[in-house]
Amino acid sequence: MHIHLRIARPVSDLARSVAQYTQGLAMVQLGSFTDHDGFDGTMLGTPGAGFHCEFTVCKNHPVVPAPTPEDLLVFYVPDAQAWQARCDAMRSAGFVEVPPFNPYWNQSGRTFQDPDDYRVVIQCAAWGGNKTA
Repeated sequence: MHIHLRIARPVSDLARSVAQYTQGLAMVQLGSFTDHDGFDGTMLGTPGAGFHCEFTVCKNHPVVPAPTPEDLLVFYVPDAQAWQARCDAMRSAGFVEVPPFNPYWNQSGRTFQDPDDYRVVIQCAAWGGNKTA
């Protein structure tokens, strides 16, 4: 059985979010929709990956993004050069580096925040299912 994860987030500026996440995380547009019951949205991800991010705005009933400092997307990049390049791309895309709420993420990673206060961690490590964090 194949399971696919969709992470859906309301945003205040769809075009800005799409541009930032495309540039910062090297994601591509997998799909989009306009005025689907008042919603516009774009799905970004990596073709063939088991997840994608959906960013939406609702014209009829606007939702103000309200993330906490622990609402994180965490990307594991084990190669140090690729990790540094991804961190540089995040900054170039307009993400702001912020101190993590959980100090664990500062040990081998960097935390970035977008204009809606959503946070993304770029972790310089390989994912291992037996780790705790």
